[in-house]
Amino acid sequence: MRVLFMGTPDFAAVILEKIITSGHEVIGVVTQPDKEKGRGRTISFSPVKELAIKYGCTVYQPVKVRDESFLQTVKELAPEAIIVAAFGQILPKTLLDMPPYGCINVHASLLPKYRGAAPIQYSILEGEEETGITIMYMDDGIDTGDMILQARTPISPDETGGSLYEKLAVIGADLLIEALEKIKNNTAERIHQNNEQSTYVKMITKEMGKLDFTWPAIKLERWIRGMDPWPSAYTYLDGKTLKIWKAEVEEYQDEENKPAKPGEVVEIRKDAIAVMTGEGILVIKELQLEGKKRMPCGAFLLGYPITVGTVLGS
Repeated sequence: MRVLFMGTPDFAAVILEKIITSGHEVIGVVTQPDKEKGRGRTISFSPVKELAIKYGCTVYQPVKVRDESFLQTVKELAPEAIIVAAFGQILPKTLLDMPPYGCINVHASLLPKYRGAAPIQYSILEGEEETGITIMYMDDGIDTGDMILQARTPISPDETGGSLYEKLAVIGADLLIEALEKIKNNTAERIHQNNEQSTYVKMITKEMGKLDFTWPAIKLERWIRGMDPWPSAYTYLDGKTLKIWKAEVEEYQDEENKPAKPGEVVEIRKDAIAVMTGEGILVIKELQLEGKKRMPCGAFLLGYPITVGTVLGS
């Protein structure tokens, strides 16, 4: 099948490589414009662009996909299908209607749940036990099109945003190839979504990583995993940013008579720091102080002693 691929991050690069190695004809790759990165303001390519160059694919980087010049380019390319995976722009109806097999999206949730920008992270933040991939036809709504195939996968108790991201990319790549065969053979289903069961999730921002110790410990622990690797969950210690990478949850026996306020250190252990929360205790196992390396809590305590009564977040 002649396909035009549209995507930007690592998740999309995994899927693009699967399309290429499966024998489909990739007539072009569309990705977001290059960005300046770091203090030296060096130009950074998206993972999709880097992969496209590796395989000799023609790359297009429109600032806006609705620009007439880009729409004309796509028309001339005449793709049979447009494949979209974490691209980063909303496609106009003109573009959606161009390919005879339609625009196909690889979405990282079990639709209609978690439509929107950050379904992978929210499946962890909300404490889901499973998630998955949906291959769907795109329409002019946000993740509202008819579904073709779905694949499920469990979310492990120690799952992070990063590990789930990698897992779903592989599942999505395999499921897309299966869907493309069905589309080509005219055996693909069109399964309508139940809009009454839909949920939308907003884009993750850096500010969302800040921990609120009035939350229950179970929510804080999910937040730590869901925000890993970006933007990372953080608080403050002695005026410095303290990132928390791993933690465990412990119940507190007498929630009605707590000896400490939320955010207060209640116990220093050999390899952990126990902190009071709105409900239960958060046991910090791995952290990173501003300007320092990420390290196990035990190693951190050897060089930065903390006393019971210290309040995080202040």
